[in-house]
Amino acid sequence: MLSRAFVKPNRRVPDQSKEWSLRSSSIFEHEDFLFGFTDDISLTSCSRDGSDMTLRQVLRASVGVMGESPLGMTEKVVLLGGKIRAVKRFRRVVIRRNEFGRRVERLALVGNQCEYLVPVIAYLYAKRIKFVVCDYYPMGSLVSLLSAAKEEGHRGLEWKHRYRIAQCIAKAIAFIHSQTTPPKDRHLKLNVHGNVKTSNVMVNVDFSARLSDYGFLQLADHVDTGQDDPYQPGLSQESDVYDFGVVLMEILGWPDATSDHVFAFCVGRGEEERQVCKVLDIALLCRNSLGHERPTINDVLACLA
Repeated sequence: MLSRAFVKPNRRVPDQSKEWSLRSSSIFEHEDFLFGFTDDISLTSCSRDGSDMTLRQVLRASVGVMGESPLGMTEKVVLLGGKIRAVKRFRRVVIRRNEFGRRVERLALVGNQCEYLVPVIAYLYAKRIKFVVCDYYPMGSLVSLLSAAKEEGHRGLEWKHRYRIAQCIAKAIAFIHSQTTPPKDRHLKLNVHGNVKTSNVMVNVDFSARLSDYGFLQLADHVDTGQDDPYQPGLSQESDVYDFGVVLMEILGWPDATSDHVFAFCVGRGEEERQVCKVLDIALLCRNSLGHERPTINDVLACLA
């Protein structure tokens, strides 16, 4: 778990192509924590909920891996008192401590104002570990809900829930795209998410949704997320729109269903049928190979309203 960051690594050099699977399979094998540390380290708070948290508390509270990506590993932690949090540990961070802290605090200040973004509670920058602490959502990510339904052979999320989730994601992106970047933050793009995908969509019990990892790509070394716009690489609002189009296709059941118009959920006649067709049209527009011909996220939001 998180404590693995403080365990002396194995001498055997793993196959880089299998790096993620090796890490996820071995992370439960280590129970030591704070290896090489004599003093506890306080986390820097980004909200009232993040006050008085320490590294020792977080390491002891780690109970399991929620997910992995090229950017980092996300773990579930259960703190004293029963509070549950999600911790995103970054794989490669090349910016210095002060710049890392400045960026996290700026992103948290913006993101914590939006009900459709996952709030950042606290963060830590130490020599051997860098992470942020966020809210935890027991329903998990959208990709988990979609894949679980497919693996278990049932239709999964109802269309009304899929549609609501799509609206919430669009509202989150619209909020981000409305931001302006002050001159002092010229190295930080506040008006771009950069990594919109179903694994970064957290679902609430009422099937509303929040988008996580806002700006996190700007905290780490360049990584290939596997979701980048193939026609317009780099951080841009046009690429966010492209990625949202991919998310919409996954919500529709792509690539398994759309070719023969048989969807992975029940669609009623009338309004639901019109909504499905509308979402498919929006998804195709968002995935236009020419970035300047894609709709803005405000255009998309107006269509989904």
